[in-house]
Amino acid sequence: MSGHSKWSTIKRKKEKTDSQRAKIFTKIGREISVAVREGGPDPVSNSKLKDIIVKAKANNVPNDNIERIIKKAAGETGGAAYEEIVYEGYGPSGVAVVVETLTDNRNRTAGDMRHYFDKFGGNMGQSGCVGFLFARQGQLLAEAETLPAGKDEDTLMEAALEAGAVDFLGEEEEVYEIRTEPNDLGRVAEALETAGYTFVSSEVAYIPSTFTALTNPDDIKNMNRLLEMLEDNDDVQGVWHNWENADEE
Repeated sequence: MSGHSKWSTIKRKKEKTDSQRAKIFTKIGREISVAVREGGPDPVSNSKLKDIIVKAKANNVPNDNIERIIKKAAGETGGAAYEEIVYEGYGPSGVAVVVETLTDNRNRTAGDMRHYFDKFGGNMGQSGCVGFLFARQGQLLAEAETLPAGKDEDTLMEAALEAGAVDFLGEEEEVYEIRTEPNDLGRVAEALETAGYTFVSSEVAYIPSTFTALTNPDDIKNMNRLLEMLEDNDDVQGVWHNWENADEE
């Protein structure tokens, strides 16, 4: 999912196997279902659903799948009751980690999270222990090679700011990053998609304000394993951290 390096984020997603992609589809489907039950099936009036649809498209979830999940959720009166819980903690050498989950059993999920942190040289903390190190923002990532014909960095930046983005980060390793207020993500993404732009990632993310470097090989190995275990857990919807230069390790 997400961390300090936007290129690291993209590489992780591109390197997913078919089974891992299926798991991502399932997780996003769960998010869509919960959003529909909470705010209704119309993304125009349900901004949370609108944001998740943008995220689903960035993860190549087919439109037919999205529509089918929305219709199914709109017609359901029962089913599992999921709740959103955010866990915070520290990885090896104090790397700050935030984990968003959607669970129907908070005891199971809390136990899993604590086990992962403990097993790989970290520890799970109380709510708020690292959250202050991150800013909650919408984040859109676009690859330079996918820009429409005749469009460049300047035209993308202009379009993004006109659509309501709050920040634009220039090309880094052939990737552009657009940031929005959390509630504006869907609106900005929709405006840019209408203009012909596509995104490799779109989500409301935790953006770190400070970073922690790892130099010890064991710490690097354990941090990678911690992220793998967290991302592979069915209840986990997103993982963010402030590991500096994670993509280079």
